Amino acid sequence: MNLVGVTPPAPAPRPDSSPEPDRASPSPGPGSLRLVVMGVAGAGKTLIGRGLARRLGGEFVDADDLHPAANVTKMRAGQPLTDDDRWPWLDLCGRRLADAATGRRTLVLACSALRRAYRDRLRHAMPTADRRLCVVYLNLDPATAADRVGGRSGHYMPASLIDSQFATLEPPDPAAEPDVIVVDARLDPATIMGRVRQALVGA
Repeated sequence: MNLVGVTPPAPAPRPDSSPEPDRASPSPGPGSLRLVVMGVAGAGKTLIGRGLARRLGGEFVDADDLHPAANVTKMRAGQPLTDDDRWPWLDLCGRRLADAATGRRTLVLACSALRRAYRDRLRHAMPTADRRLCVVYLNLDPATAADRVGGRSGHYMPASLIDSQFATLEPPDPAAEPDVIVVDARLDPATIMGRVRQALVGA
């Protein structure tokens, strides 16, 4: 897989508006695809995930919508989740990916997947017959993440939890996790999606 690692000299506009539609045909890679768009809060996982699903002709699932009520309550109160909170949620995410693989459907999952163990949990959920999974890591710095989260409304994730997210984060190393595509989350959404598609074509 071609990996995309970029570090531009200056941040681009925050991904707070819908990208321009892309009418190009989906990636010509064989069969269907399962993608996990990961990163800290504010990286743009939902925006990029929705856009990729549309461009690839697939389904989009936001892992935030799969959290049990107890997890949401903790986060609203500014309490970081523990691994015990996350495992059942990750297993539910994994089942959605596995169901898509079994049905040979393209699915894009927006999920923080901050630690290597969390990503491996999703990988291990894939059926033996089709374990293909691609992880798109939206790399973002703490200051930009805090600015974006602080400026949004209607989400249960408060800016006060940004520090805990970065404390938990284990950035994926493509050398150790070859299914990872790394893109700088400060780029504009259309550029991010174009670079992911380019990497998928070369997979």
